[in-house]
Amino acid sequence: MTALLAGAAALALAAAQWFIWVYAPVEETMGVVQKIFYIHLPMAWWSMISFLVVFAASVLVLVRKDARWDRLAGAACELGVLFSGLALVTGSLWGKPIWNVWWTWDPRLTTTLVMWFVYCAYLILRQSGAGGERGPVVRAALGIVAFLDVPLVFYSARKWRSIHPTVFGSQGGGLEPEMVAAVVASILAMGILWAAILSLRARQLGQAAAIRQIFLHQTK
Repeated sequence: MTALLAGAAALALAAAQWFIWVYAPVEETMGVVQKIFYIHLPMAWWSMISFLVVFAASVLVLVRKDARWDRLAGAACELGVLFSGLALVTGSLWGKPIWNVWWTWDPRLTTTLVMWFVYCAYLILRQSGAGGERGPVVRAALGIVAFLDVPLVFYSARKWRSIHPTVFGSQGGGLEPEMVAAVVASILAMGILWAAILSLRARQLGQAAAIRQIFLHQTK
């Protein structure tokens, strides 16, 4: 399954590059730097999907007491931190030539940075082994509470005065149809890549847990 997803992701990413660099026109005002948008937006979207998975898996940890959901939450959180971190970096690279600053304390940027730090803390807690035998429950509680910031990130550019554009909001982003096609292709390609990495990482965590159990059994 993971191999199939990886192959599909490679093909989809190649197709998305064609849409970005050949099919979609160069934006008149921003020029070629606007092409970063086709990487930045899918990274941001799939990072929030990752944190939604963390939330759902954490709820299932509390309900079903199954370690598989805890490992899925951990794998999704790692992906979310990676993707949201890359979204912040690509946003900064895009913002410098457009806004003439690397960073501004805009509501969308600020809430995204807070979200990134919160989930970094979640990963540090996982690695520390805090909670002992009740570690999965402790992590699940944090995974549920941490999700409170995700809706703030989503609605920040819509509810508060922000210089961050709302591409698919009620005011629209002024995209040409070719640009919309490139965005959709990029989101789908990034989604397949996201699924491949999540599947691989969850399997790795499962194998690591199995090896740990064998080691503990032999040392008794």
